[in-house]
Formats: sequence, structure tokens, C-alpha cells
Amino acid sequence: MKKLLAILVLLCTQSTWAQNTLITKVTSSDTHQPLAGATISVPQLKITKAANANGVATINNLPAGNYQTRLSYVGFQDTSFSLSLPYSDTLFIELQPAVKEEEQVIINSTRTNNRIADLPLRVEVLGTEELAEESGIKPGNMASLLGDLSVIHIQNTSSVTGSSIVRLQGLDGRYTQLLRDGLPVYEGLNTNFGILSIPPLDLKQVEIIKGSASTLYGGGAIAGLINFISKTPKQQPELTALLNRSTLKENNANLYYAQRWKKTGLTLFAGTTIQDANDVNDDGFSDVPRLRQYNLHPKFFIYPTDRQTLTIGYNGTIEDRKGGDMYVLEHEKTNEHQYTETAKSNRHSMDLQYNNRFSNNGNLVIKSAGSLFNLDNTEPDFSLHGQQFNTYTEASYNQKIGSNDLVAGINYLTESFTKKKEDTSQFVDYNYNTIGVFVQDDWHITDKFIAEGGIRADYHSEWGWFALPRIAFAYKPIHELSIRLSAGAGYKVPNVFTQQSEQVDLSEMNPSVNNLEAERSKGINCDINYHTKWNDWEFTINQALYYTHIGNTVLPVLQSNGKYSLTNQPFNSKSTGTDTYVLLAYGALELYAGYNHTIARYTNDKNNYILFAPQDKFGSTLAYEIDGKWRMGLESAWVGNQYIEPTKKAPDYWFWAAMIQRNLGKHLSLVLNGENLFDERQGKNEPLYAGNITNPDFLPIWGLIEGRVINLSVKWTNFIH
Repeated sequence: MKKLLAILVLLCTQSTWAQNTLITKVTSSDTHQPLAGATISVPQLKITKAANANGVATINNLPAGNYQTRLSYVGFQDTSFSLSLPYSDTLFIELQPAVKEEEQVIINSTRTNNRIADLPLRVEVLGTEELAEESGIKPGNMASLLGDLSVIHIQNTSSVTGSSIVRLQGLDGRYTQLLRDGLPVYEGLNTNFGILSIPPLDLKQVEIIKGSASTLYGGGAIAGLINFISKTPKQQPELTALLNRSTLKENNANLYYAQRWKKTGLTLFAGTTIQDANDVNDDGFSDVPRLRQYNLHPKFFIYPTDRQTLTIGYNGTIEDRKGGDMYVLEHEKTNEHQYTETAKSNRHSMDLQYNNRFSNNGNLVIKSAGSLFNLDNTEPDFSLHGQQFNTYTEASYNQKIGSNDLVAGINYLTESFTKKKEDTSQFVDYNYNTIGVFVQDDWHITDKFIAEGGIRADYHSEWGWFALPRIAFAYKPIHELSIRLSAGAGYKVPNVFTQQSEQVDLSEMNPSVNNLEAERSKGINCDINYHTKWNDWEFTINQALYYTHIGNTVLPVLQSNGKYSLTNQPFNSKSTGTDTYVLLAYGALELYAGYNHTIARYTNDKNNYILFAPQDKFGSTLAYEIDGKWRMGLESAWVGNQYIEPTKKAPDYWFWAAMIQRNLGKHLSLVLNGENLFDERQGKNEPLYAGNITNPDFLPIWGLIEGRVINLSVKWTNFIH
């Protein structure tokens, strides 16, 4: 009898502690497609599991019992339910899309249209909230928002015309590729004129890839790429109007309208920036140019079916910049007061994109763009009058097959420059074309490990063939931690309009690029990201390391005739760095802090540093919101160890800014913003030009020149019912 009781007790114990397996398949309720990366959690057991590429999550070794289970996926409503184990069948769950589309962060730049968490390549995203806030702080351009990131340095290249470039990883601006909706419309001649004059009001998000992305988009994306993604219309119409005025005599007026009907949709942006010239440091020359800028960006959407989208867009910018001697700008030329620079330009681009999402998880994208850029640039003893016409056409296909996410495509790019009759410069006409093919595979080996391989082959009409392989890995040992490693190759063909050092004017350049070899690069990037939430706290820390090597480095070399000629150097360029940032949120309080350390130099001498590339940059932003009515922020940045001559450093400097926003009801908001609060300026340390006022020789710009700026904006938004 005792033996029988012992056996019964043992059987009961085994039954109680029997281990079970739960298999869950998660799909979307509207498309019925699997949701790769959806998470199922059992809080009582502290277990969380992510679904694989087929939307399937398997949890083993679960004890029998009743459990409260939760399913979640970005952009979809969370679902909770009770579950009794053992459960012998596969559990099928359909998630409902969330009411707010903005919660779903889908990345466009990697061509697979996956969530940011499901990518083997690290992508930084400035989302809808940041852009909406920036539209009230700096309505006319994106320079301020991009410059907030520690890894990006915005360099002013002219104290007269106010032009700027974007530096990534300490490298010259020509190695960073700028895209608009995945299209390269800022190439060649128009690279150096107004590329940051992109208003944020009609942007949905900005995607930043640090490190080589040439395998995805061809030559030029050596240091990285920045992709400006336009808004799309929603069922609820939106109308936004914005007015802004600053102490630098800058006036902005922007308008945005969007609406989607059953089979069609429309977004429309129209804006203008009117600014008078300013001499901040009282040296007789403008530190801020006279600017007249007009933007128009309508975009039409056609939806033949629920799975097809056709967009047709136009983007036009007309700009007139004029700077120089303030007496001439305000009155007229005299024998003593002569110097002015003018840059009149207009950019017109048309783009067409077709997207077809097939029921078999396939996605076909066909896109094409044509961009016409006219420039009339006039300086004393120099004028450039030219026209550039670029085209870009691409077809790509993305297919999810089991654990693989495949992309293949072909693209064709043309670039032509034609001098106008009135041009007196030595620049010559040219006509280039490039054809490229690419293939990429994201292999979800396990739920925790992704491997990506890709290769591109480009043929350039002047510089021949380029093969660009790339490989990347992502490992997610736990839900909160991800580790990414990627390596790739890139190239940049010589072009006198984009290859010159940013401190050498076009007027000082010989136009020939004959007998030059293309620059070729290879780079490696690694980052570790940890993100977690507990109660009302949210914490993210990211640590990135990178290395880029550029061979056949092209630099301007001073010739005996006093002009600079582009020349392949007998040495190479390399950039090694680390970037760290922390994001902390507690309720309505948000904190960002980032630090970047980069050593960029030429290989012929360990002390031959790349000029105007800060080796250290710290940036932080603190924001707080009160009941949705008040929002306030404090921003700071420190720039240090920047060489302006081979043996001379620029002074380190701080930048401070603050803003306060008041929301009045549902529609109206006021923003008071202050930039460079302590009036840090290069002009306080040294003159900005040498020589005399009749024949000035402007010195390179390494720091801030605009001084303290206060602006007030009024924004009215109405979501029409």
C-alpha cells in the first residue's frame, strides 16, 4: 500500500511539473501577413520571445497552469489573454493595427521596408515628433536638427553666402550621400548650393546610416547617407500654417496640406524664406547673406488597389543669395566698396514611384526622377553660369522566402553639365552615365541571429567598373540587447564641383579631372544597443565603433599659376572613431547625451590630420512637457580639437540653445527659441578676412559666425473632420 501511494504521489508531481511547448503564429488582421519580430511574453514566468520571419514564436519548457499572456508589435494594438497549458495546437493570433500610424517606424533606406529593430544595419531615425518640433524652431532648414547629433558636424563653408556641408565620421562632405525619398537629387553641381535648405514641415522622418552604404545606393555613400522621407496623406485631412521671425531678420512662411481619398491622395508644401544681410561682427562684410528662397512641393498619390501605390511629385526651389560688402548691399558700389558674391539658382525635380505589394510577400518598386539645376554664381573676377541635368531610374524587387529577405535591382543614373553662353569660366561640359545592379539577402538564421550579404556592380562611362561587396550581422541574445557588425566597400568618382576641399572656392579651381583615378573605400562599423523599460522609465544606450579607409585620395594642390588642381595623392585617408549616446525618458522628461571621438587623418604622417574635422564633439538635449500644453528644452554642444592648419588647432567652443513651446488648444502653438545663447563666435577670436575692404581674402570658417539668434514662430494645425 505504501509503495502504491508513493507511485501516485510521484505521478502527480510529474504531472504538475510537466514541461510544455507553446507555438504561436502572429499575423496582421488587415493584410493577414506574418509579423516578424512580434513579441509574446508571459510576465508570471518572466519569459519573452520574438517571432521569426514567418511570424512564429516557440516557447519551450513551460510548466502546466493558467497564465496571462501578452502579444505586442510596433504599429499594432497590444493583445492580452488568458492561456491554459498544456495547449496542443498552434495558437493563431491576429493583431489589429494601431490607431496612430506614426508609432510604426518602418525604415525605407535599407530597401526591405522592415522595422528598425529587425535590421542588421544600424539606422538612426529622426521621427515625426522631432521634425514637428523642428518646424517651429528652424522652419527654413534641417541644419539645426542634424547638428544636434554628436556623430554629425555641420560646417559653414562661407561667411559671405552662408553655405554649409554635412560631415559624417570626420570625413569631407562629399563622402556623405543625401537622398530625398531614396532618390539622389542632390548630386554634382547642386551639391554645394542650398542642400540644407530643406524645410522640415513636410518630412515624415530622416534616416541616417553611419558608414559605408554604397552597396545599397552606389558611389558616394562612403561616410554614410541621409535620407529625407516625405510625409504621406492619411484619411484625416491635415492643414498646417506656420509663420516665423528671427533677430537675424529671417522671415519664414510655410504651408502644408495633406488628404487621402478612396483612390487618390495629395500632399502639398509651399514655403518661403526672406532674410536680409547681417554683419554680426561689424567688420563691414555680411556674416549672414541676403536670401530670397521659395519652395513648392506637391505630391499626388494614386491607389489602384489596396496593394498598389503610384506617386507623382514635383519639387521646386528658387533661391537668390547675395553677400559681401554691407555698403554695397545696402546702397551701391563705389571705388572703395566693390566686393559682392551672388548665387542665383533654381532646382526643379520630378519624381515617379510605383509600389506593388504582392500577396506572396513580394514587393516591386519602380522609381524614376529627373532633376534640373541652374546656377548663376558671380564673384569679382569670376563667374560660373551653368546648367546640370540628372536622371535616376531604378527597379527593385523584395521577396520574403522562409527565413530569407531578398532584394535585387538595377538602376541607371545620368549626370550632365552644360555651360551657358554668358559663362566665362574654364569649366567644360560633361556627360556621365552609370548603370548598376545589386542583390542583397537578409538571412534570419535563428530568432536571435541575422546575417546579411550584398554586392553591387556599377559601370561608369568614364571610370569603368566598380564592385562593392557588403556583409553584416546582427545578434540579439536577449530582447533588450542587440549587437551589429557590418563591413562594405565604396567609391567616389572625381567631379570638380564636389571633389574640391570645402575650403577652396570654385573660382580658385582648375576644372580638369582628366587622368584622375576614382577614390575607393572600405569600412567597418560595429554597434551595441541596449534598450529597456521599467515602470515609467525608458533607457537606451548605444556604443558604436567605426573605421573607414579611402584610397586614391583626391585633394586640391596649388599650382604655379595660382590655381588649385585636383590630384590623386600618394597617400590615403582614414577615419577611426567611436560614438556613444544615451537616451533616458521618465514620464514627460527626456534626456539625450552623445559623445563622438574621431581621428581622421592622411596616412603619410600620423600628425597630418584632415582639416576642419573636430576630433571631439559632445551634444545633449533635455526636454520636458507639461500636460500637453507646455514643452521646454535645453540643448548644448561642445566642439573640440579641430585642426585648421596642419599644426594649428581652432579654439574649442560651446553652443547653448533653449526653447519653450506653448500649445493653445488643439490647433495653435507658439515657440520661442534661442540659439547660441552665449554669443560664441569665431569673429571674437580672429578677423574673418585679411587684406582690405576692396580686395578681401576671406579666412576659412571653423566655428560659429551668426552669433546669438532668437526666433518666435506661430503654428496653426487643423485635422479636418
